[in-house]
Amino acid sequence: MATLEVRDLHLSIGGVPILRGVSFDLEPGQTLGIVGESGCGKSMTAFSVMGMLPNKGKITQGSIKLEGRELVGLSDKQYSQVRGREVALIMQDPFTSLNPMMRVGAQIVESLKLHRGLSGQEAWKEAVKLLDHVGIPAPESSARKFPHQMSGGQRQRVVIAMAFSSRPKVLIADEPTTALDVTLQAQILRLLKQLQEEHGCAVMMISHDIGAIAAVSHRVAVFYAGRIVEVGPAEKVLRHGAMPYTRALLNALPRPGRTDLETISGQPPMLGNLPKGCSFGPRCPFKTEACDVEPELKLVGPDRLAACWHGEKVAALEEGALIRSATLS
Repeated sequence: MATLEVRDLHLSIGGVPILRGVSFDLEPGQTLGIVGESGCGKSMTAFSVMGMLPNKGKITQGSIKLEGRELVGLSDKQYSQVRGREVALIMQDPFTSLNPMMRVGAQIVESLKLHRGLSGQEAWKEAVKLLDHVGIPAPESSARKFPHQMSGGQRQRVVIAMAFSSRPKVLIADEPTTALDVTLQAQILRLLKQLQEEHGCAVMMISHDIGAIAAVSHRVAVFYAGRIVEVGPAEKVLRHGAMPYTRALLNALPRPGRTDLETISGQPPMLGNLPKGCSFGPRCPFKTEACDVEPELKLVGPDRLAACWHGEKVAALEEGALIRSATLS
């Protein structure tokens, strides 16, 4: 049984559809990378799993199961026993995630007392141990610092220590390296990978940075307009995308020896006013009459799915070929 099973998840906010039939599994020790443009539903998927929906947000259809237990429909009191303890979240900005009026050690102690039932003295010793384990220098004295007295990389390590302090079954990392320089990004990604291997938890990694996703993910799900449009093994999705949108994202990455950058024409659609048929159709160079009907996710090869009428032909295109010059003929 998968640690986390999401099936046909539909979410609306104020009547506007935000998620449209999102489905995926997360196995113990596995990392699912989630990529896509801003506003495509990545973070809302994470908040749905965490039970942290915004005002007027409502799951209208679907299921979220954690080790077989249905989470959709739980009361706030019931969800408080899951949130932070069994499913933990690393937010993209550690400075706003931490309480500026509390020392970082006290914040970890609070989590340990709540989720693991440790006494004050036991929790403090464990907090210092966790800070040392995530690479914070002089952990005993660092535990007595306020967040503003630490660097960005150190604050991110504190947030990671807090997330793993409850030994969660699922860890959601929402843009965990966004505000860090390249060197610190690599350190944080290595740390997440190391802690995952030690704890055996399932990880959902959300990022705009396809390089970061490629570095840590076993599988990748590509989001567009509130739904998954491609999902499969990371190497196959990120080398031979079967959905034109996946190819377009990859072509937009900087490459050695190139001074120009590929762009995706047009803008993502408004979720309350989606185009007819395939949502990517108005921006897609492969569009045909068949695309006037929205495609469902279907098998493209033995181990991945793509929502494209031309998925098999797109997947067969030469690796790295520019989408603007590719043809399906």
